[in-house]
Amino acid sequence: MSVIGKTADTAPSGAREYLTFRLDQEEYGIDILKVQEIRGYEPPTRIANAPDFIKGVVNLRGTIVPIVDMRIKFNCAQADYNSFTVVIILNLRNRVVGIVVDSVSDVMELPPESIRSAPDIESAIDNSCILGLGSVGERMLILLDIEKLMSSVDMGLVTANE
Repeated sequence: MSVIGKTADTAPSGAREYLTFRLDQEEYGIDILKVQEIRGYEPPTRIANAPDFIKGVVNLRGTIVPIVDMRIKFNCAQADYNSFTVVIILNLRNRVVGIVVDSVSDVMELPPESIRSAPDIESAIDNSCILGLGSVGERMLILLDIEKLMSSVDMGLVTANE
């Protein structure tokens, strides 16, 4: 399922589009413009001495793509692989990375007034990687700065001077 063709021009002034996905009981959102494609989960090739949350790599049309299991990274209770498990392929600063999530929900348009700042609490996610909390009706989304999260040194995908 390709999401190529989404542009910032499709949203009204100030509104941004987010791809929403589930991890355990929580719903997250990431900027749709960072998403290259969504694929079904296939077991990647394991890399020796990689952190537990880096499941390995896959060959995506000639590009070697590291696969990060966000459920393990965010300390979710369980990380079962089933028919709903997907890999979101991201294009971040000309680097391609895949993230494993429980399921993809939809693409939501959020105007700035529906986004609140995140509370300053201790969590598995660095607070600087949370853009805010978006609310749509009864739904609450944790909006991630996925580029900042994926490029943090503890992810092991970049070197400290990159």
